[in-house]
Formats: sequence, C-alpha cells, structure tokens
Amino acid sequence: PSRKKGAENVVALSDINLTVAPGEIIGIIGYSGAGKSTLVRMINGLDTPTSGEVLLDGTNIVGMKEKELRAVRRNIGMIFQQFNLMNSRTAAGNIDYPLKLAGIPKDERDERVAELLDFVGLSDRGNNYPEQLSGGQKQRVGIARALMQRPEILLADEPTSSLDPKTSVEIMELLKSQGIDNQIPVLVNIHDVNLARRYADRIIGMNGGKVVFDGAPDALTDADLNTIYGGKDWLQ
Repeated sequence: PSRKKGAENVVALSDINLTVAPGEIIGIIGYSGAGKSTLVRMINGLDTPTSGEVLLDGTNIVGMKEKELRAVRRNIGMIFQQFNLMNSRTAAGNIDYPLKLAGIPKDERDERVAELLDFVGLSDRGNNYPEQLSGGQKQRVGIARALMQRPEILLADEPTSSLDPKTSVEIMELLKSQGIDNQIPVLVNIHDVNLARRYADRIIGMNGGKVVFDGAPDALTDADLNTIYGGKDWLQ
C-alpha cells in the first residue's frame, strides 16, 4: 500500500510475495519503519493494498466489506506490543470478551477461559486486573485472548519488545508451541534477531517496504543483516 505524507506519496510496501505454510513460524525482522507492522495489518485487513491480493486459505480479502472482514478476523489471532487489554476487566474477562461478543454460551466460554489460563501459566491470576499484572503476564493474557476462538493464523506485532530477556523467551516458547501443536502459521514481528534465529523456522528481512531476505535462520549472514538494517546496529 501507499500513503500520503503531505504532498508526498509514501510507498509502505512494494513487491511483496509471500506464502506461509501451516505450522510454520515466521520471524519478521527489520528496522522501525521497514514495513513490518504494515505487512501484519494488511494480512488481517486493517490496511488495504493498492494492488495485488491477500489470500487467506485461498480467499482474497482485498476489497471485502467491513462486515465480511469482521467474520474473517475471527479466524485470525492478533497479539499486540502494548497488550491492548481492557483495564476494567479481569484477566479472565479480557480473554472471555471475544467469545462473549460472538454469542457463545457462558459455560462453554468459562471452560475455554480456564483452558487458556492454564496454557499460558496464569491459572491463579484469572481474577486479577491488568494493573495487578506484570508486563509478561499481560502479554500472556493477550496471547490467551488471541487464541480464544481457535484461530487459523496467529499474528504478533513486536510481542516481546517491552519485556525482559527471560520473559521474552517464555513468550516465544508459547507462540512456537501453539503453532506446532495446532498446525497454524505464526507470523511474529520481532526486534530481537537472536530470538528470531532461535524460534523461527523462516526469517523474513524487510528494508524500505521490501523483502530483502527470505530464508532459514542458519542462512542469515552478517551481510544479510547489513542489507536488512542498512548498516544500523541490529543488536539494538
């Protein structure tokens, strides 16, 4: 897509051609402004490309009406950098909310909430409000909420950027296990190259709205990193 910036037309993404397989964990790396978040937003229909297609299980979502897109998004789990939790709801209430909106019976919702709280290691925190949780615990709630409707694809936009190294590893472990166990694609925008190398099956490197690397983690060289980050320090 392209966006207007004053009188200038800024191309956010260009010539993107990606196919993601079930169970594949994709780490998307690049400096701030490279197009990582725009790519994720385009996959879930929040941004619309000016040309091309976005195919989810063979269905092109480009040009869909908002009502149709809402139905598609029920099959897409989204995890945000800043958690996006509702402060007026408990951890359990935040996880429960998507299914409540979908009209799922309460007993069925309660069972699913308990299952997900256990999965993310927060069985004893369901009645806590976000202000009573650490950053890592908030992100675990965000993961559980994203999984509530058993998505067919999981998207995460910088889910570890505000977390300490130990918690970041724990979050990546959760995301990887979810993709493997349920055979769903997991796409993670990630600022930590070493985490991407450790947990991704495949790394997408972006620069200037284009994919400049697409390959296995062990194929990523220092020269590739220099191309991706344009000479900037990728360790930061």
